[in-house]
Amino acid sequence: MDSETPTSESRPQAVWTEPVRPVLSRTIIISVVIGVLAFLLLAVVLALFERLGGSLLVPAFLAALVPLAAVLLVLAWVDRWEPEPRRLLLLGFLWGAGAAVILALLVDAGLVAVGVGAQRELVLSVVQAPLVEEFAKGLGLMVIFLVARRQVDGPLDGLVYGAVIASGFAFTENIIYFADALASNGPAGLGATFVVRAVISPFAHVVFSAVLGLAWGVSIRSTTARRWWWLLVGYAGAVGLHALWNGALFAVATLPQYVLYVTLVQIPLFAFAIWLVVLLRREEVQITRERLSEYQQAGWFTAGEVHMLASWSGRRQASAWARTLPGNKRAAMQQFTTAAVRLAFTRQRILTGTRQTLREQDVARERVLLGRVVDARQVLLGP
Repeated sequence: MDSETPTSESRPQAVWTEPVRPVLSRTIIISVVIGVLAFLLLAVVLALFERLGGSLLVPAFLAALVPLAAVLLVLAWVDRWEPEPRRLLLLGFLWGAGAAVILALLVDAGLVAVGVGAQRELVLSVVQAPLVEEFAKGLGLMVIFLVARRQVDGPLDGLVYGAVIASGFAFTENIIYFADALASNGPAGLGATFVVRAVISPFAHVVFSAVLGLAWGVSIRSTTARRWWWLLVGYAGAVGLHALWNGALFAVATLPQYVLYVTLVQIPLFAFAIWLVVLLRREEVQITRERLSEYQQAGWFTAGEVHMLASWSGRRQASAWARTLPGNKRAAMQQFTTAAVRLAFTRQRILTGTRQTLREQDVARERVLLGRVVDARQVLLGP
């Protein structure tokens, strides 16, 4: 951060304050959607309480928190480079835990009402459940796209949102399974079900819907004509993995066979997912470095700042340095980093966007973020 960096006096007049009305409108819309989804989740909780009672619901709820915590910790690690807004992650979780569960249960009830539930359990588990549940979870991605389309920058963002929605769905589903196991076979039944769903396969639903989210994130970067193809590919992949998982539960007869299946099939799939996440995170780092280098050439950043912002080690060192400044300016450094990284991805959308109206919005957003970068820098370098 040296004297060559533009100051508030030298920066172009195009840097202006973000319009209040559009931001307020978007915030209100997101808040309303979150409120509706919270109400739907409450309806699910009340229905479960009426069906199960507190003696089953409470221990099942506590048991379901364990795999949920593990999943959310992993997703926080995945989403560290350019974190998604918490309110959108909450929206996704609520959709999965409430709205998607209600949609799936309504379809189940409809099939049982026409007399196909008991006679065709295998078909319903391997065909109906994957088709309906992945569709219901996928609708949550569409809701996020409608209320905050500018927050999705690519495949990794889509993967995160798909996984968060799936974590909510799995959480509610686990409560139901754990409670039923406890009611049927007591603590031993709960323990066995917990091992299968929380220890051996806590990421099953997450991986299924992450595939759809990944394709959805890719589609954001595609033309309108190709976008639907990517969504269909992602949906087919999610349904296929889900059907493979459910089908295996009918094929294996013993716990050793189940462990063997997980070892030979599911663990390699999970390992591939981890490898893909690592590649996508490297892509985000590369985009950050390339786009901020362009701003460096225009005088908005120094070479040292670009190196700091585009590397994990640089960020850690910068955060440690900010804490030594008078008044502990770690928060200002976080604001500087966040604005700069969002600026990089906004620039990426400007360069690769296919719709003129959205590109104009990103240009306006770019000006706002440049102003935030300058303001955060002034705080860091000020008294």
